[in-house]
Amino acid sequence: MRLTALLIFVLFQANIIYGQTSLNEIDLNNGKYEVGFRHYTTSDSTRTYSRINDHSNKIIARPIPVSIWYPSEKNKDSNEQLKILDYFQILKEEEEWEFLPSEQILNWFYYSNTPANQNHLKELTKAYPEIEFANGKFPIIVYAPSFQASSIENFALCEYLASHGYIVISSPSRGTETRWFSNNNAKEMETQARDVEFLIKEVGKNPMANYNKIAIMGFSFGGLSNVIAQNRNEKIKAIVSLDGTERYQYVLLKESPFFDFKKINVPYIHMAQKEIPEKVLKEDNIKAELNTKFELYDSISNSTAFRFKFHNLTHSYFSTLGILFANRDKRQDKSDSEIMESYKWASTYTLNFLNAFLKNDDKALKFIENSPSDNGVRNGLITQRIKQPEIVAFTFQDFNDLASSQNYQNLSQLYDSIVKKYPSFKIPEGNLNTLGLQLVFNPNSSEQGINIFLLATKLYPNSANLFDSLAEGYLYVGSKSKAIENFEKSLELNSQNQNAIDRLKQLQE
Repeated sequence: MRLTALLIFVLFQANIIYGQTSLNEIDLNNGKYEVGFRHYTTSDSTRTYSRINDHSNKIIARPIPVSIWYPSEKNKDSNEQLKILDYFQILKEEEEWEFLPSEQILNWFYYSNTPANQNHLKELTKAYPEIEFANGKFPIIVYAPSFQASSIENFALCEYLASHGYIVISSPSRGTETRWFSNNNAKEMETQARDVEFLIKEVGKNPMANYNKIAIMGFSFGGLSNVIAQNRNEKIKAIVSLDGTERYQYVLLKESPFFDFKKINVPYIHMAQKEIPEKVLKEDNIKAELNTKFELYDSISNSTAFRFKFHNLTHSYFSTLGILFANRDKRQDKSDSEIMESYKWASTYTLNFLNAFLKNDDKALKFIENSPSDNGVRNGLITQRIKQPEIVAFTFQDFNDLASSQNYQNLSQLYDSIVKKYPSFKIPEGNLNTLGLQLVFNPNSSEQGINIFLLATKLYPNSANLFDSLAEGYLYVGSKSKAIENFEKSLELNSQNQNAIDRLKQLQE
């Protein structure tokens, strides 16, 4: 009577052994925050759904079970830590078997009912239910689970990130019409992408969420839906892929009308499984090109892309539940200690990637860019590749678009940020002078024109013409003293400036 998991790209394990692992042995280095956890169910009224185990024709709004891990500073002494069994209660709910007796969990779902797995259910996690949020604004991570998997499949990684100051939100990977996927994976990929977008809106309701700093993270099938979500959501600032299926099913990704590799313009990191041994390729009828081919990564040209291969991890072990509960394949799996060590490194690289690109942490960026050995990784454990974006010319028109979007305020900071990204960028003096005059003589934008001239004179401090134009701007808005000051500065730079001579004579009469 046991349910069968319909896994995609998880290798068939004909020869299994049982793992001996624990959360304590994974030994993630949690941050300064206590970890709070909340779970609730909401619904998306724009879509319909049927509970498959109700055996009825009832159609309801699509239910969205939501799991949230978050930073807290609350004294947790009065709260009891969650056990792994508490997370499995959520698994029961998301599988629509809410009333299944807890003692049946390991008989009913995916995992072997062994003494080791029974002991796992009793382990304490790092999360405390319903404790208060820490004060402040925290970056957001939206997690997309693997094929038909639970929102809690990677709970240890989600707790770890929350302890370091992130809000992590997830919902289960569900089919379009029911709990189960149909045979149309392109449709289910789109459905999960819409679920990711729903969660982005949902977490935005939280006043502690920094809505300007959002990353998406996905395992396996969740990697596909995350690429689609990023392609059509400018709020997403980074992508973390835990052996995402976009590596293996680029053809499926291209079936989406929303997909365009040129739209991947945010930092991207993909962490891949080990080489699949030839014996497994043959016995499980897997194409050998899966070991080498990664068409999406090769196509990315508009962002920095990181690629890491973990030589001690097979696909299942990029998730907490896989580490703790999945059976080992003796044809290819490493020892439990080696698997846990690599999962810890994968978590560490995930944190540093997010710190680098959501928190602008230079130390974290250096960590990501270092060779693994420089970060203390044992030789042979991880290999690394990095692609920088193709150099794109940044034009004066691009500058003006950005300046206009911020109402021509804080132009020095804008210019500095552009030059940091595009070191060769320079604004021609004549362009600034023309733009400034066009703005300054329009009564609706005179102050913006003066801001342009203030930037221009900072960039070209020896230009008599720019100081003359700035003086004209001040004169136009009625600031006589500043007009005189800048006409005089123009004359210091060019004593033959007849316009400045005439204007000063008029102003002093």
